[in-house]
Amino acid sequence: MHPYKRSQRLSILLREEIADIIMRRVKDPRLGFVTVTDVGLSEDLKIAKVYVSILNENEKDLTLEILNGARGSIRSEVAKRVRTKFIPVIEFRIDESVATGERIDKLLREIKEKSETAD
Repeated sequence: MHPYKRSQRLSILLREEIADIIMRRVKDPRLGFVTVTDVGLSEDLKIAKVYVSILNENEKDLTLEILNGARGSIRSEVAKRVRTKFIPVIEFRIDESVATGERIDKLLREIKEKSETAD
């Protein structure tokens, strides 16, 4: 028995394959540096929410538009690479965890500086 549920194993595989497809197959010159950070699968494995991190904050909307425009071809390429009964529908989303982590780090630094100046 594997320690992970099937949806978790498939999401890891999809993350790797989709990242490779974006890097090698999506040939849009407007597409900047994109990192696939996570894939969240629904319990029935029919919907895959692909979370991406984008280097240039100003290009978030354009990058999402490009990726969502190419999701049909990305899905068909995933179908060639991954052997499963059903290939999930792909939805691209911005991963906000990096920005949230930076905000928390900034707040912790401010608290530390205030406590050092109080001493």
